[in-house]
Amino acid sequence: MQLSEILKKDHVLLDIEADSREAVIDELTKTMEGTGVIADAATYKAAVLKREEEGSTGIGFSVAIPHGKSAGVNEPGLAYARLSQEVDWQSLDGNPVKSVFLIAIPEEQAGNEHLQILSQLSRKLMHEDFREKLNTASNSEELIAALEG
Repeated sequence: MQLSEILKKDHVLLDIEADSREAVIDELTKTMEGTGVIADAATYKAAVLKREEEGSTGIGFSVAIPHGKSAGVNEPGLAYARLSQEVDWQSLDGNPVKSVFLIAIPEEQAGNEHLQILSQLSRKLMHEDFREKLNTASNSEELIAALEG
């Protein structure tokens, strides 16, 4: 599964206002609920927040990749938010977050699906030019093209 297949144009939010980790997760969850990827936002969000309690998904490079496996998810989904203001995510490198990818996986597909998505994202995020495209994309098409590149 390619990242660009599950990151729908409607799931890309650029320069959103959010003042906390939970506010970002709320916005992205609502976005995927609006396109039918998520059926039960409360159940899914509880799974994401439980995962955050186990350890921060702020991976460094000003990026966080929160994720959850839940019966509240209809199909695998990916959403992205670029924040207008950095948010403290208790990241591994101690730096605040500016870019957030939210992964939603149906509970019955909880095996390797999210690991494949995390792996693909992590490989891309290692490249400074990809991270720069996250910061400069002016629309969802440019951001999705960066994922495909």
